[in-house]
Amino acid sequence: MASLNRVILLGNLTRDPELRFTPSGSPVSRFSIAINRIYTTTSGEKKEEVDFIPIVVWGKQAENCSQYLNKGSLVLVDGRLRQSSWETKEGEKRYAIEVIAQRVQFLNKPKGENRTTSTLSTSNEETMIGDEIDDEIPF
Repeated sequence: MASLNRVILLGNLTRDPELRFTPSGSPVSRFSIAINRIYTTTSGEKKEEVDFIPIVVWGKQAENCSQYLNKGSLVLVDGRLRQSSWETKEGEKRYAIEVIAQRVQFLNKPKGENRTTSTLSTSNEETMIGDEIDDEIPF
């Protein structure tokens, strides 16, 4: 039987990406995203919970994440889950799950750029594009 391991997450970075290089020179970037969920309990009370998900990005995309993202940036991550396990010095077994990103889409302007409202002309009418529309990043 076939298997499928794919996750798509939308959230905000909890810290700036950390860029490192493997001994062979491959770039790898690590960061976490916060994903908020609001729900109503059976008693009618609204609650909010937050999940913090670790993300790992490889290659040129890792360098781009490090260059253009910072704490608070909104991203869409498409990837797969990976579980790691290790044993502590005390002999306890530990587990961690992280997302290996295959694609990270930036949903904010790159850091250092100001947001401005631009005008898009379509046919004979003009439409204002504001902050709610994402600009394409050319890479």
